[in-house]
Amino acid sequence: MSQLFSTDTLPVSDRIDAWQWNAQQICGDCRIRLPKSSFYGAIEIRHVGGLRLTRFSSSPLSFWKWPSETANPDNRFCIVITQLAGIRRYVQNGSSVLLNPGDTTLIDSGRPWSSSCGTGCARVYLRVPRWMMENRLRLREIPIAQRISGTGGLGATLSRLSQSLYAEAERLKEDEAAAALDAYFQILSACLGRAESGEQRRPELRSRIQRLIEDRLSDPGLKPAEIAAAADISVRHLHRLFSNAGSTLGDCIRARRLEQCRNDLANPRLRSKTITEIAFNWGFSDSAHFSRCFRNQFGICPRTFRAQTGLKTWNCEGDQGVRDFLRTEIAELGNSKPN
Repeated sequence: MSQLFSTDTLPVSDRIDAWQWNAQQICGDCRIRLPKSSFYGAIEIRHVGGLRLTRFSSSPLSFWKWPSETANPDNRFCIVITQLAGIRRYVQNGSSVLLNPGDTTLIDSGRPWSSSCGTGCARVYLRVPRWMMENRLRLREIPIAQRISGTGGLGATLSRLSQSLYAEAERLKEDEAAAALDAYFQILSACLGRAESGEQRRPELRSRIQRLIEDRLSDPGLKPAEIAAAADISVRHLHRLFSNAGSTLGDCIRARRLEQCRNDLANPRLRSKTITEIAFNWGFSDSAHFSRCFRNQFGICPRTFRAQTGLKTWNCEGDQGVRDFLRTEIAELGNSKPN
């Protein structure tokens, strides 16, 4: 039998307290922040194959949960969340995922997590013992707070099956419920397996992007959109790869260009080239900007760096090296553009 709670039958002044009490009976101790405006909400619980399905629908609210279940592994659960309406954010273990209607994610009930939504929304929670989830999925590590898109493919199939399980829970026979859950976990495993494979391929993808950058390093018009297209990923994903590694795409490109410029400035065979020519050859388009970046990166201005490295080569190269170096320095001093 399903259990239903709704604020519709309650006075407006009692709704928030009633919602908090009923939500905590399901989710345990948590802090809930509700809007000051008129609040509405409903909670309905159904069971399928011995597992609990809970449908939450409400006006905007946020909550933070700090579980006490971690100490007892037998009380650890995974929560498979399917977003039905509205856009809602879930955060756990440093990961943040934004679900649109039809999307799915997993949360570990034994770790702190939070959720927020700026508009009214609805979602279904399937509560699965962690040991069962590990056995069903056969994954080394269960990916948490990762978005499974419901816009197409297996993700859309998973979303529709979740909603069907909820809708038909009271009418399914025992063997039918078991078969439906078997199908559900197989699809969920395939979706999460692809997500895990994607995580494992991240280092390989970053290496490929680095090679793409190296090939176009001298191009001042190199843009993130071009790199993303060549790597067959979105621009957003491209930026996320670098931010997760503690830098930005622009930082990476600039650092590599500066390293190449430093190598050329130290190369005695390139003394005939001005500092500006070397900078422009590696994708910089403003000599003053290049000089500032070089100083920030290496703690010395490019002219002084070149002079110091030139002095070290005089004894090895003789008088011709001195003449070449002085000729370059005189040309640089006559250059009207700042370096």
